[in-house]
Amino acid sequence: MEIYRITLKKWSGSLKGSSNPARWNSKGVEVIYSAWTRSLACLENIVHKNSIELKENFIIMVIYVPDSIKQETISKSVLPATWYHADAMGYNICQEIGDNWVSENKSAILKVPSSIINNEFNFVINPNHADFKLIKLIEEEPFLFDFRILYPKK
Repeated sequence: MEIYRITLKKWSGSLKGSSNPARWNSKGVEVIYSAWTRSLACLENIVHKNSIELKENFIIMVIYVPDSIKQETISKSVLPATWYHADAMGYNICQEIGDNWVSENKSAILKVPSSIINNEFNFVINPNHADFKLIKLIEEEPFLFDFRILYPKK
């Protein structure tokens, strides 16, 4: 399976986790976020950055995950109705799930529902799992956000 990550050029070149807090991890818990498609990776960046930040130099990282690697899936059906909210309530629910997944260390990949696009998925990678060494960065491509995103019509 190929998955995608869009990141600033200065952070590209290797698969490194961040311990910055986000939807599926709290501060200090190291994970790597990626998406099912390039377009979903793009949308994830748009909702988390402002138009000035989107003018930076970005790279799309193509990541290969062998089918043999075990992954766990979080289904929306097991999440409370507010899980996707972009507030502390929604984040706290998801961070607890993600933190537990990292600490249990049962798989290198956690497939999670997108909070942006219904029926699409993101993938959280645990760089501390033994199978992480099998996950490879196979390609990098320059990525520019379309000027219409940067300068929407008024």
